[in-house]
Amino acid sequence: MEKRRGRKVMKDKEESVDDDPWRWLVHKGIVASFLCIAVFALLVRAAVSLHPYSGAGNPPKYGDFEAQRHWMEITINLPVKEWYRNSTTNDLSYWGLDYPPLTAYQSYIHGLFLRFFHPESVSLFTSRGHESYFGKLLMRWTVLSSDALMFFPAVFYFVIVYYASRPHGQKTDIAWHIAIMLLNPCLMLIDHGHFQYNCISLGLTVGAVAAVLSNKELVACFLFSLALNHKQMSAYFAPAFFSHLFGKCIRRQNPLLEVSKLGLVVLGTFVLVWWPYLHSMEAFLGVLSRLAPFERGIYEDYVANFWCTTSVLIKWKRMFTTQSLKLLSLGATVSTCLPSMVQQIRAPSNQGFLYGLLNSAFSFYIFSFQVHEKSILLPLLPASLLALEEPFLLKWITFYALFSMFPLLCRDELILPYFALSALFILIYHGPSGRQDRRKRLSFNSVVTTLL
Repeated sequence: MEKRRGRKVMKDKEESVDDDPWRWLVHKGIVASFLCIAVFALLVRAAVSLHPYSGAGNPPKYGDFEAQRHWMEITINLPVKEWYRNSTTNDLSYWGLDYPPLTAYQSYIHGLFLRFFHPESVSLFTSRGHESYFGKLLMRWTVLSSDALMFFPAVFYFVIVYYASRPHGQKTDIAWHIAIMLLNPCLMLIDHGHFQYNCISLGLTVGAVAAVLSNKELVACFLFSLALNHKQMSAYFAPAFFSHLFGKCIRRQNPLLEVSKLGLVVLGTFVLVWWPYLHSMEAFLGVLSRLAPFERGIYEDYVANFWCTTSVLIKWKRMFTTQSLKLLSLGATVSTCLPSMVQQIRAPSNQGFLYGLLNSAFSFYIFSFQVHEKSILLPLLPASLLALEEPFLLKWITFYALFSMFPLLCRDELILPYFALSALFILIYHGPSGRQDRRKRLSFNSVVTTLL
């Protein structure tokens, strides 16, 4: 009798923990694990930032580091309506803003930070090519703080939502998944080595994914709209978000009302972000023209996607006009996104949504117009979210991403952190975890056999 009562008490405790994600976190000890991994991840990022960056000491245009610094210079010295307009004080041929307004606002905030501590690093005109030690230190700090404030909390939110729904997951599995996401070698090399702020848009996207998984659709729409307004490449995920949310809405009691609520949140967020440029059609179209540089061609530099790879045999740029290539890339992208979209509209599910994100992002990366090497971070994100279910897939996508970025990172003189972080990823991937017990590990030969 006592044993039966004891079992009932234990069962009640487990159920109460499962119902409350925060109590579940404490019960599992995940908070401590996350903090330890996060501190280590920040230290690794700081170590990477000690190495060179894009365009270091390479005038006249330098590289992405100078582009980000120049945007800070422009946004804090010129009125908001002048940020995207070519003028004597804003030469758009010299690293003109080519991302949505939220990136410009982020540059403004970081520019205020730099001006407070080191005014000469963001002074108009005279700061071009500024590379003082203190200025570089402050710039690196802006990326590190953005990562800690945006990407890290989003990963934590995702872990709460994703694993609280599967409370019997092993602690080592959860810690391993956190490490895989926070110590992604590609993101660290691009943001803290090459120098960009992908952590912000990716953090907003992870937060939106977590909100979808926890049935907070309005929050998800708001966060993903912010991601789209930070970097237009976040549109890689748009088909998956649209199809999943639409599929859920049409199954509810009042589908039209549900769709309208989501649409109003998206519209309201865009209006809020774009408000300074909605006073005239000319200003609005001026910003849009900066976001879609079709004149650069279907690909630029060397990127491991369909158009660049097949250009060895098919000279796309010679055989087709830019307009024809736009239609070709649009058709290829939409047709490869469509199967997962239809599946999610017909039978939306959380797991299907994550796979839809992966399919959508890869479709855009492989077939869309004007893809950059750094865009591989986008399909790599959902692969990281699915790491526990698809460890084999994550491993080979990460290797593919590292290989595709090698020429860029070699040019930036980031060879040492490149190999060091690659080795760290291999160590983490093969670290202790229960994932092998639940899922048969795939070998290269078995995959080839299946395909054949």
